[in-house]
Amino acid sequence: MGYKARKRLAIFVLVIGLPAYIVLAVTIMSYMMTQEARFPLLVELLVYVALGIGWAFPLKWVFKGIGQADPDAPPPPQE
Repeated sequence: MGYKARKRLAIFVLVIGLPAYIVLAVTIMSYMMTQEARFPLLVELLVYVALGIGWAFPLKWVFKGIGQADPDAPPPPQE
């Protein structure tokens, strides 16, 4: 995948995908907490940690190197 395509995908993930994931995570946690019998605190903590960092590992390849200069761009002219 090219640099520009990865950059566009990264912006899409941050603007559209991450808010949708946040809504999903909040829905899951509110479902867990509104049950008559709540889950133990340790289970809730593990779910919070998993939901908090779980999205980043599959998308790591999208964000890697985005802040760098385009490696496919021609070098700037030297004076």
